[in-house]
Amino acid sequence: MERTHTPLSVWFWAAYLVTSQTPGMSAIQFQRQLGLSRYETAFQIFHKLRVGMVRPDQDRIGGKPGEHVEADETWVGGRTRGEGRGVHHKTLVAAAVEVLQRKPNTKLNPRESGRYAGRVRLALVPDRSAEALCGFLKNVVMPGTRIITDDWSGYAGLTTHGFDHMPIAERRDPQVAEEFMPIIHLVFSNLKTWLRGIHHGVSPQHLEAYLNEFTFRFNRRFYPFNAFRSLLGIASNVTAPTYAELYATKYGTTTSSKSGS
Repeated sequence: MERTHTPLSVWFWAAYLVTSQTPGMSAIQFQRQLGLSRYETAFQIFHKLRVGMVRPDQDRIGGKPGEHVEADETWVGGRTRGEGRGVHHKTLVAAAVEVLQRKPNTKLNPRESGRYAGRVRLALVPDRSAEALCGFLKNVVMPGTRIITDDWSGYAGLTTHGFDHMPIAERRDPQVAEEFMPIIHLVFSNLKTWLRGIHHGVSPQHLEAYLNEFTFRFNRRFYPFNAFRSLLGIASNVTAPTYAELYATKYGTTTSSKSGS
């Protein structure tokens, strides 16, 4: 908000709407709702707030007895149109999610029992190499945590990095992978549905910022009333990008692997 020409009430409305609306909100919806004259103003406000969704000192997930983490990677966006087999413009996103167990409770609907997703971490990775994938997990998961992956060779070195690695899903069979790692595939499904439904696709240039928002919102889905306060608190301690940086080709936000708890 420093040196902004936009009324502070607009900034607070933006922070409230982006954290309180269950499906999220696009910049063009925000522009229309508050009657802003320029789309670029709404776009810049939202992207500055997305930087405020990343806490610099965020702890790593996992590390609790009896719990484990599912890890995988997926391609996002980049629809190909007649450019030949094997050609695409998709961006590779790595993810890790805590798998938690609900405590037995006879009052709960049986469908609500069992495993569910805890905190998630998402980040762009350059490729599916061991250096990229193991490096991502070293940054976001506590040492000693049991990590379940498919049988891709990029995860083969996790044991040497201090993790209890269990490669139990066959990559060649999607049904097997979803059976053994249902939580991470649910996260990917929610992410892609959100990007297509609310934002109608996102360019690779800004994808990491949207991963920040998805992570922030997903990790606070059980505490929606705390999200607004949390966003303002984090935003007061980070430096937001300038307008020029937002539209610079090589600009990238802080990695979403550190997004809110």
